[in-house]
Amino acid sequence: MFPMVTGFINYGQQTIRAARYIGQSFIITLSHTNRLPVTIQYPYEKSIASERFRGRIHFEFDKCIACEVCVRVCPIDLPVVDWRLEKNIKKKQLLNYSIDFGFCIFCGNCVEYCPTNCLSMTEEYELSTYDRHELNYNQIALGRLPMSVIGDYTIQTVLNWTQIKIDKNKLPDSRTITNY
Repeated sequence: MFPMVTGFINYGQQTIRAARYIGQSFIITLSHTNRLPVTIQYPYEKSIASERFRGRIHFEFDKCIACEVCVRVCPIDLPVVDWRLEKNIKKKQLLNYSIDFGFCIFCGNCVEYCPTNCLSMTEEYELSTYDRHELNYNQIALGRLPMSVIGDYTIQTVLNWTQIKIDKNKLPDSRTITNY
């Protein structure tokens, strides 16, 4: 008789524990119903990149002095700089400049260490193609400025969560923070 009573007690405890777990998960599910959606409808909505976003590299041919600093600081020696020495003026003349974005890791070292600021990072992040050879950009493709997401009237822009300004003195449940 004792084993039967302990079996009923164990069954009752397990039932209460299962009901408690179901109740906790239901409360968590209900707490998520008041939140805003995180996903965006990509082709029709685009998020605004932060100001320190490292997108496609923009290159200004006229400013480049062919010093090859960008090649030396690149961790994978990616930029290809072709130049020839003009002996009458004793300067390098840039012939060709290209970057293969299929291999680029977008570290930004080339932009940071360029002495003439001929390289800059843009907001462009849509670099996908069907052929990987199309990712090899020469100086003409690198010189093209991308269209700003904000300037495109056909696309609705969405702010990132990091760009939304939150009042630091208020918590979500209207309690105040005291500074010590």
